[in-house]
Amino acid sequence: MPIDVAQALAAEPRSAGIAWGHKDVQLYHLGLGAGIPATDPDELRYTLESRLHVLPSFATVAGAGAPGVISGLSLPGVDVDLAHVLHGGQTVTVHRPIPVAGEAVATARIAAVYDKGKAAILVVRTEVADERGPLWTNDAQIFVRGEGGFGGDRGPSARPAPPAGPPDRTVERAIRADQALLYRLSGDLNPLHADPEFAKLAGFDRPILHGLCTYGMTLKAVVDTVLGGDVGRVRSYATRFAGVVYPGETLRIRMWQEAGRVRVTVGAAGRDDAPVLTDTLVEHT
Repeated sequence: MPIDVAQALAAEPRSAGIAWGHKDVQLYHLGLGAGIPATDPDELRYTLESRLHVLPSFATVAGAGAPGVISGLSLPGVDVDLAHVLHGGQTVTVHRPIPVAGEAVATARIAAVYDKGKAAILVVRTEVADERGPLWTNDAQIFVRGEGGFGGDRGPSARPAPPAGPPDRTVERAIRADQALLYRLSGDLNPLHADPEFAKLAGFDRPILHGLCTYGMTLKAVVDTVLGGDVGRVRSYATRFAGVVYPGETLRIRMWQEAGRVRVTVGAAGRDDAPVLTDTLVEHT
């Protein structure tokens, strides 16, 4: 059995130091499409070092994500073929605003293993803290095809009901043709997002955009549209990756405002709103 559940859950966490600076933050924001228009004061908060604030989804790439998902998949008890791995969902919880520059320790472990029959789900949890204490927690839900059926806990199965009624806000965000090429410089160099031949081998007619890029673009849209541009109001941000999107397409982002949270759906506007992100929730002050 490639996944030894007891061993995986009991394995010692792996820790490593990470560091980032304002250039890392600016590059990440530019990879999400920030800076258009370049002189817009609201966009300068993402691009100009003297005004810079940090979008909480930066937590998924800070320190190039080390020692996050890939490190977690090499922990004792986990021996899987990366070709069978899919990033199914992501949750970021921020304990205080992320500084523009910092040094911290990231600690990764397998927090849960669920048996979904034809697949296993690993929850890879990465906790990051600096000298002042906890900064953020990342939970990546990883589907491993063909590794289910071991009689384990199926895990949470209830999904939230779709938002009722028309959305309070709907915005569209265009994805530049070169956006994946820029976003990958923040750490995810998977050729699936840049090399047409590799993309064809993976079953796509052209390179696809990183799911975590869509994730960041969506949070920026919520912050800018609903939260008055104040990144410090975000407390947690969760989504499920439901489908692919390609550079050059347009995201249609629908938002439903509730007390202390925003529910969101994201679709590909040019493909009849084919689902891209679902079960998406931003909790805020």
